[in-house]
Amino acid sequence: MSTPQAAKSIAQSAPSTGALTVGLVQINNSFSGQNYLPYSVALLQTYVQKFAPEPGRYRFLPPLYKRMRIADAVEALKDADIVGFSTYVWNGRISLEIARRLKVLKPGIVVIFGGPHVPDQPESFMRANPQIDLAVHNEGERTFLKLLETFHDHASWEAIPGISMVKPDGTFVRTKNIDRVRDLDEIPSPFLEGAFDEIMAANREESWIGLWETNRGCPFRCTFCDWGSATAAKVTKFGEERLYREVDWFAEKKIEYIFCCDANFGIQKRDVDIANYVANVKQETGYPVALSVQNTKNATERAYETQKILSDAGLNKGVALSMQSVDMPTLEAIKRDNISLGTYMELQRRFTRDKVETYSDLILGLPGETYESFVKGVDQLMENGQHNRIQFNNLSILPNAEMGDPAYQAKYGMITVESKIINIHGERVELDDDVPEVQDLVIATAATPLDDWRRTRTFCWMTALLHFDKLFQIPLILAHGISGISYRDMIEAFMAADPRRFPMIAEINAFFESEARSIQKGGSEYVFSKEYLNIFWPADEYIFVKLTAEGKFDAFYKEAGDLLIDTVRARSSGLPIEVVEEAVRLNHALVHQPFAPADVKVKLNYDLLDYWNKVRGGEPALLRKTPLVVEIDRTSKPYYDFQKWCREIVWWGNKKGAYLYSPRAVEITPELAGHY
Repeated sequence: MSTPQAAKSIAQSAPSTGALTVGLVQINNSFSGQNYLPYSVALLQTYVQKFAPEPGRYRFLPPLYKRMRIADAVEALKDADIVGFSTYVWNGRISLEIARRLKVLKPGIVVIFGGPHVPDQPESFMRANPQIDLAVHNEGERTFLKLLETFHDHASWEAIPGISMVKPDGTFVRTKNIDRVRDLDEIPSPFLEGAFDEIMAANREESWIGLWETNRGCPFRCTFCDWGSATAAKVTKFGEERLYREVDWFAEKKIEYIFCCDANFGIQKRDVDIANYVANVKQETGYPVALSVQNTKNATERAYETQKILSDAGLNKGVALSMQSVDMPTLEAIKRDNISLGTYMELQRRFTRDKVETYSDLILGLPGETYESFVKGVDQLMENGQHNRIQFNNLSILPNAEMGDPAYQAKYGMITVESKIINIHGERVELDDDVPEVQDLVIATAATPLDDWRRTRTFCWMTALLHFDKLFQIPLILAHGISGISYRDMIEAFMAADPRRFPMIAEINAFFESEARSIQKGGSEYVFSKEYLNIFWPADEYIFVKLTAEGKFDAFYKEAGDLLIDTVRARSSGLPIEVVEEAVRLNHALVHQPFAPADVKVKLNYDLLDYWNKVRGGEPALLRKTPLVVEIDRTSKPYYDFQKWCREIVWWGNKKGAYLYSPRAVEITPELAGHY
């Protein structure tokens, strides 16, 4: 607290003897009606219940785990003597407002903030938010217990390691961090100790997502990330037997989705065994349905083996290859130059060869990155075989990342804007008593000025629409492979389309530019559409849906085909125009559409399907001239509900790239000529 009066009010309201009532808050966003189990605060509770000399002294209220009306949260916590908040970017502001109102209602209540959103050097943060009595840094289990055990002796708090506070006389205190827990099995498992039994029983309608740790720590120091800085690099491990029992618990409780919180799954040799165990449990029980992990860096063989196990078991929708940039000066600026790009390229090639879908992560707006280097990197990844998905992420600043340092931002000329945090494909939920969460979004740097940032953002969306949403992938792959025209040159041709000849493509390009400009003014990163599922869409997917809804696909393919033919002719390439025209017709017919009235047969003079499949599979490809018919089954699994098509094809197809029908090619032999 920041005043003597406030400290006096704590002392007056705190019970001198008897039980303490403890509230815990870990608010997460909901996804498609699913909510995360509040794992972080459950760790605090189970640690206290195991190691407190008199565990019966502490009565824990049901934890708050999802966004709700602030007034309802305050009502649920008003009987607490002490409330602990686990905070990050998605709940920082609502947590502060709940704490503020609690203090107004009950001045003596003790408020503790922890989690990655608490700055490592929090004096200004603490003084700006006097509703916070204590901030806890790094691992909180031991510190939280010490605070509870000394609750009636507030003067002793400033001797506890790993805390910050403003004393009654206005003096700021930041104690040395507590030593990390080396044997993580010291911390009881909230799953196995029954910490979630009460809220699961009280909320039977919930569909839960599990948060799971197999280790803690990260040896890398990426400047945009707060993971390595928060855990002081060294990796510590939970015991394997404990982890296996937790997997059994997930299966027993029918938890469909698990998010693994490890920074580098696959970094340990044992991770292969853990992946195998999860796969076997799924095979035996059907659960979990999916396990999402953050892939390790540099450990090529184990990264490949663990992800292959998960993929073969159907536990992932695609393997994430998060290189963030392929430009060496940029990688040096963000301290990722010790992570081998060769690892990512080799993994991409191996997964492609083995028919395992991957998607690559790139971050737009990194220091040192230019429009030219970014676009060149995208072209390089596609050239290397990434035809499933590149996730183009905007850069935002985390408070405890090195990039959060004003001096670092000044060095690289970084310009930021405050932007609401919107989840991709998230619903617009309008609570009548809420505060939006915000982020500091990077919208330009010295290397990528404002105009270049918009151009880069437009390039990302156009690339996604044409290539990764599969609307024009077959013609692009054919034109690149046979004529040698780079992917970037073809995509940039769409960005420069003459509005007099190509009005629809020019309109799409103008829409992308407008959305990029809106982001730079603090607008949403995604496009909200009430009529299309009432969710926020990536701009490229929004255009995909809009073209479908408005019946404009025929006109789009006419313009796109003509534009590509112009580009090919301008290069004087050896690619026959007939091939381009056939590729456009085939791609048009293959895009999954709702209300498809009949199956389709596409006659071709070239085996485009074989060529396209071999390129996507990382195999040598040679275009054969042979008459054939591609049969496209559109009616065995039809979509007569437009909203369902939006959800299952465009949204759920995002990471797997599942936008196209499955075709069958039939060669027209003399015997079949009359039939076709």
